[in-house]
Amino acid sequence: MNKVWVNGDLVDVTEATVSVFDHGLTVGDGVFETLKTYGGRPFAVRRHLERLATSAAGLGLTAPAPEVLRTAMEEVVAANGVDDGALRITCTGGRGPLGSARGDSGQTLIVASAALAPWPLTTRVAVVPWPRNERGAVAGLKTTSYAENVVALGWAHQRGAGEALFLNLAGNVCEGTGSNVFVAVGGRLVTPPLSAGCLAGVTRALVLEAGDAVEADVTVADLERASEAFLASTTREVQPIGDVDGRPLPSAPGPLTEASAAALAALVASDLDP
Repeated sequence: MNKVWVNGDLVDVTEATVSVFDHGLTVGDGVFETLKTYGGRPFAVRRHLERLATSAAGLGLTAPAPEVLRTAMEEVVAANGVDDGALRITCTGGRGPLGSARGDSGQTLIVASAALAPWPLTTRVAVVPWPRNERGAVAGLKTTSYAENVVALGWAHQRGAGEALFLNLAGNVCEGTGSNVFVAVGGRLVTPPLSAGCLAGVTRALVLEAGDAVEADVTVADLERASEAFLASTTREVQPIGDVDGRPLPSAPGPLTEASAAALAALVASDLDP
């Protein structure tokens, strides 16, 4: 039976509970990280835990100690026989009143695992009509307040797309609902800077560090004339974009996309905690 780690205890998923007054449920007061496992070992743990700490600090929460999280992940992987799959760490403000103010009962920490269905070889994206607020209080934080993403992704699915893309208030490309975007313009890969309001994706950072991409504002015109483009995320890795709003891109995957995918695959093979 699947096991989940809740506040220090490894329990059957059918017995795992949190309070109905938990702020992660009532007001989305929480942060999370999803890690991919390869051969039973999570990838880029240090980076994910550092980002969890950054997101927690941005909400005024205290991130659990790295050693606690590493132990919890190891126990969940061992108990569930996770091979190639996903681990999710969720930390919330814990039980609190029905309003926005936090209670004093302590935070909630959950670590769970899941199998991963393979992503399509390419995907279609749709630009949604709602902007991402790059100046908002939680811009760039990986919080559990995902209702905006749920609505956007549903809108994209209704139009036959596998991912939704947000523009920001400046009208530039920001990010997907669970991914960063890279666009090939003028022979080089460009991804929106963090100032555009996007999440500091772990895969995004690894692609940038490979030296094949730069950060710069990406306009709608850049997206429309791109020779190739791809989404980057922990579970998608590097996924080519086949078309944008029903307009096919010239290459999917293109040579820059293939190079980025190969570089990431080589890194996974050589260093599971880069």
